[in-house]
Amino acid sequence: MSAVSGTVRIVLKLEGLSVLIAAALAYSRLGPGWRIFAIFFLAPDLSFLGYLAGPRVGAVAYNVAHAYIGAMTCLICGLVFSMPVLTAAGLIWTAHIGFDRALGYGLKYSTGFSFTHLGRIGRVTH
Repeated sequence: MSAVSGTVRIVLKLEGLSVLIAAALAYSRLGPGWRIFAIFFLAPDLSFLGYLAGPRVGAVAYNVAHAYIGAMTCLICGLVFSMPVLTAAGLIWTAHIGFDRALGYGLKYSTGFSFTHLGRIGRVTH
């Protein structure tokens, strides 16, 4: 399992930050208010509960909640079908994923929570 490092890792973190900023700016125009944003911003992290069933199930649950596919589908459906709740949910979800990527939290491998596509997170013990 290889991990991204060096300049490429920095670029990926900056992309995450860019997504966070873009989603927050769009939310400022389309969202129902910052209170709702704050309440639901960490909702995707409920996927951590999947780790109670083991690292394989945990990785799947985490990745479903932290891949842009679901967030973008939600956002696009909200915009296309004029559903403000879906639009807001998609923007909050997208912002959350961007925030995580900016901090270096990537999609998980089934070998354990610390192993991500952006590299290992947490303390490395030998």
